[in-house]
Amino acid sequence: MAKNKSQFVCQNCGNTSPQWSGKCDSCNEWNTLVEEHQSSGIGANPGKQLRKGSPVKLVSLAGDLDEAPRIASGIAEFDRATGGGFVQGSALLVGGDPGIGKSTLLMQASAALAKKGHRVVYVSGEEAVAQVRLRARRLGAVEADVGLAAETSVENILATLEASEPPALLILDSIQTLWTELADSAPGTVTQVRNSAQAMIRYAKKSGTCVVLVGHVTKEGQIAGPRVVEHMVDAVMYFEGEGGHHYRILRTVKNRFGPTDEIGVFEMSDAGLREVTNPSELFLGERNASSPGAAVFAGMEGTRPVLVEIQALVVQSTLGTPRRAVVGWDNSRLSMVLAVLEAHCGIRLGDYDVYLNVAGGYRIVEPAADLAVAAALVSSLCGVPLPSDAVYFGEVSLSGATRPVAHSIQRLKEAGKLGFNQATAAKSGKNDSKSTPITVHEIKELAELAARIAALKGAIGADVTETG
Repeated sequence: MAKNKSQFVCQNCGNTSPQWSGKCDSCNEWNTLVEEHQSSGIGANPGKQLRKGSPVKLVSLAGDLDEAPRIASGIAEFDRATGGGFVQGSALLVGGDPGIGKSTLLMQASAALAKKGHRVVYVSGEEAVAQVRLRARRLGAVEADVGLAAETSVENILATLEASEPPALLILDSIQTLWTELADSAPGTVTQVRNSAQAMIRYAKKSGTCVVLVGHVTKEGQIAGPRVVEHMVDAVMYFEGEGGHHYRILRTVKNRFGPTDEIGVFEMSDAGLREVTNPSELFLGERNASSPGAAVFAGMEGTRPVLVEIQALVVQSTLGTPRRAVVGWDNSRLSMVLAVLEAHCGIRLGDYDVYLNVAGGYRIVEPAADLAVAAALVSSLCGVPLPSDAVYFGEVSLSGATRPVAHSIQRLKEAGKLGFNQATAAKSGKNDSKSTPITVHEIKELAELAARIAALKGAIGADVTETG
């Protein structure tokens, strides 16, 4: 009799190992290996003789091109992030921290879609039917065309769906609570999450229903996060936001049918999520223009310009190793800007604690913020506020030179729309800045910016010297 083999699967990254060990060799996480039977695990051998396959129909790659049919939800910020709406027969993964508002967003999207006459099915594995109805009533999202069920068995869900006409949208909240009889492991493990997602994705491709999977992100690694099934779905979106802030950002990180750099901005309120059509006004709403160390960065999120305030605080350090604290930006990028300021601008920051914060909890991912960060650091060190009507954007190289960034016209137009009259940017060979409504000061070297900020105080201080 053949021995029933088993393997150990990491619940954090999905890596398999023939034997147990305290630390996963792939992700270096401790105590994440769980024993699972190989007959139902990942990479298992077939338990019986495979049937002979049937041929499939091949089509020419040079055939007529048809756009993927989409269903607009009616929520403009949601449709912007998805690239125009839900694609029929696609699988969408929405991840985020527990309690960030994923269920609220999808409940409002399902109600908006049902108002257009589409059938929607909402399956909750975490709440009872009465609890979901109570939340829908509070959000004003009670629609008759939204079918509701509280179920965690994949087989029961598929049997219910196949008994009637396929819906236009199917929401599964959440993928960590689903389980299938094809796997022997507990719900939430890598095997269960992967097998359950595969079954629902097969149903989406076969029926043409758009399936939305909700995934929780945990720091402990005990429950498989959405990264386990990221490669299986057509689009991956993360719902971001800080608990102390009232806004939320829906960010697209993967999309087979649209752009991957768009965001949707929402504001959390007692009545649910409200669309924010102009995020710049939201991020600059509580700005103190007379405070040193504050610079306005003109950034881009996909095709949308976003203005956000960068705050810096430079104080004398009492520690042997100065402190570097960053919120909303890359820590390594800050270290690079500090090194350039010291090497090419003569600004000594080795004995200072540096704190950097992006106002409103916003997260910046593009290198165009280098110039704004440098301006905020020098402003805080000199103790002089920057002009209240100025914005900054541009990339800084290790040689101290500045590099132009893309979409300069869109950044400048957004700044002019919000009342800004001047901008400091990297020098470029194009004359596009002449057609903008604001004055653009182009600089070649970062030292020019440092000297200009120090000159606002009346003279260049001991810590800032003009070079070049």
